Amino acid sequence: MFDIERWQEIFDTIRKNKLRTFLTGLSVASGIFILVILLGFGQGMQNGIEHEFKQDASTSVWVWPGITSKEYKGLNPGRRIQLVNENIDKASAMFNETIEYESGRVFVGGISVNYGKEALVYGVQGVSSDFQFIDNASMVEGRFINYQDEVSTGKVAIIGNKIKKDVFNEVESPIGEFIDFSGIPFKVIGVFSEMEDREEEVIYIPITTAQRVFNGGDRINTMSYTLPPVENFDEAVAQSITFKNNLREYLQQAHTIAPDDTGAIGVWSALEEAKRYYGLTNNIKLFFWFVGICTIIAGVVGVSNIMLIVVKERTREIGIRKALGAKPWSIIAMILHESIFVTAISGFTGLIFSMALLELVGPNVEIDYVKNPSVNFNVAFSTVLVLILAGTLAGFVPAWRAAKVQVIESLRDE
Repeated sequence: MFDIERWQEIFDTIRKNKLRTFLTGLSVASGIFILVILLGFGQGMQNGIEHEFKQDASTSVWVWPGITSKEYKGLNPGRRIQLVNENIDKASAMFNETIEYESGRVFVGGISVNYGKEALVYGVQGVSSDFQFIDNASMVEGRFINYQDEVSTGKVAIIGNKIKKDVFNEVESPIGEFIDFSGIPFKVIGVFSEMEDREEEVIYIPITTAQRVFNGGDRINTMSYTLPPVENFDEAVAQSITFKNNLREYLQQAHTIAPDDTGAIGVWSALEEAKRYYGLTNNIKLFFWFVGICTIIAGVVGVSNIMLIVVKERTREIGIRKALGAKPWSIIAMILHESIFVTAISGFTGLIFSMALLELVGPNVEIDYVKNPSVNFNVAFSTVLVLILAGTLAGFVPAWRAAKVQVIESLRDE
């Protein structure tokens, strides 16, 4: 039942001690504010990491050659390793049941690229038809390279969406237009899109064309794969690590590399890297929770201390109430109401300000591995409810102490 006199007493007490009440509420509000902001940035880190890994297929594995650092079987260190078509063909035969998609990649250099009279400074790469799925490239117009293009060493090109906007803005569609590669015309047959603009500053041509037309021989610069998806994340990581180790072992044997010379062949697994980053993110989130909860506890302790001071100041008043027949629970309720009121108002104030700040600033945050810091409202609201409960417990000790005050002693209090 609503007791207007009780609320009048609470507001009278607050008015008499404005500064004290404000500082107590500020400590509680700042605790919730800091916790929500920290949780928001924890989620922002997770969003950023997920965004980075979504640029490529989640189960992708990438291989690139390096330089040997150790002597092995009579061969001196310092040898530059060169991957060739045989490596990707043999790996495909050895791990056929494990591989979903595969592609070699050739970086084409030393050529001039022109569209009409305009010289283009974009990178040219030779890839196979599977590369679209490995690199998570989505087609905006036309199509990607297909098997027939590879077999026929087709003079076709797929451009990034940014190239379309920068170079072909005067034509309705770049499909059917020709780009000149050192005097050889290549027909544009597709436009692809990526998550980042820099990933769209590439022109793809069939890998066979890159090797035969531009004197690449059978050399390739990188090998890339995706593995079949597995529902369980840990199983998928284990599968990726096994494939990664087996592939490295094969390439080390094929190129006469010491087993412990990890720099000669580089192998990167998206799943393994994701697990490492997610583990780091979870640890950071736990740390944020710890810092935020400690800040809230400090605020709750402040509420408890203030309630003890209130009880001390109102000892004589409490004694008179008891002498007039006030029950212990009415004394407890009087103290608890003020504690809960201050905690609740402060907590929701901190929640509103922190959520508003994340809503306004979050979408504009552009930091590496941090994207759109935000927090689940239900989590934040539940935290405030827990805070109010903690404030109730914090006020209960002073309230119980007030209920135990002896009437005669309290009337003697000065």
